[in-house]
Amino acid sequence: MRVRALAFRILNQLRHDRRTLALMLVAPIFLLTLVYFILADTAPVVNVAVINAPAGFEDKLEEQNVRGMRYDENEARLALDRGDVIASIRISGGKSYIEIDGSNPTKTKVALAALEQAKNSVMFSRPDLKSEVIYVYGQEDLPTFDNFGATLIGFIIFFFVFLVSGISFLQERTSGTLEKLLSTPVRRWEIVVGYVLGFGLFTVLQSFLISWYCVYVLNVMMIGSFALILLITLLTAMIALTLGILASTLANNEFQMIQFIPLIIVPQIFFSGLFDLPPGMEVVGYAMPLYYIADALTEVMIRGSGFAVIAWDLGIILAWSVLFMTLNTLLLKKYRRV
Repeated sequence: MRVRALAFRILNQLRHDRRTLALMLVAPIFLLTLVYFILADTAPVVNVAVINAPAGFEDKLEEQNVRGMRYDENEARLALDRGDVIASIRISGGKSYIEIDGSNPTKTKVALAALEQAKNSVMFSRPDLKSEVIYVYGQEDLPTFDNFGATLIGFIIFFFVFLVSGISFLQERTSGTLEKLLSTPVRRWEIVVGYVLGFGLFTVLQSFLISWYCVYVLNVMMIGSFALILLITLLTAMIALTLGILASTLANNEFQMIQFIPLIIVPQIFFSGLFDLPPGMEVVGYAMPLYYIADALTEVMIRGSGFAVIAWDLGIILAWSVLFMTLNTLLLKKYRRV
């Protein structure tokens, strides 16, 4: 009898907790649907620039699921720098000269194999005229960790700052500290900025430690400026901090705070560059903060880009942070009693 009463009490409690029910029933369906659409087309989209090649070369590439587009030499290099193509090929005297972006090993291998196969199909192959391959970005046989290291740095900082800041701010509310602050003349935006600055001092140390450890201890490939890496990771911590505080404002306890992880953090992983997305799904990534973080880190660490190239990504990250701080200020109004 006591066991049945306890079981009914738990069921009744869950029945009235709509957020927990949604996590158990809706969130798994949402994530499975997201994974389905992401992995529905596993073949990566590979574009290559064809500078000089025999007629029919592009058709042979299409048979390998690689799209060949005609460019002149200057346009091909610009397209490679912009990321519009993964490689460019110029055939002269029976020998092919390939420039390739090695920052994505999966696409690199597909492109190289398709280019060699297409060349052998449209012209007589000579063993002494092997293709000359130049890696413009990355390198041959780039280790998997080096390839994804930039994205992982951003994700790890984003995840832990989000979790720690959210739970810490939630404890400020549940302990009554926040309510006491709100009963004073202090403005709501001052409270938000104060908490951001307070936690921000800790995130400065965390960002420096993680970046330094990955680059100088784990020897993750890093071509660009370490100062830019620090700037990106600091802004990453800032956006995770403001998002974590926002989530904690919406949560009533630590368990509800944890519930935001599969809904906020997990979907962003799929759009951070760890997966080759179908063309239609790439647009969704533009609404994910982690997309811009991973893109900026990859540009600096793998491609050696400077501030001008990542300025757009940094601007978007900063804009997200300001938006979250504004929402935090508005939502704190419901906790002010006087």
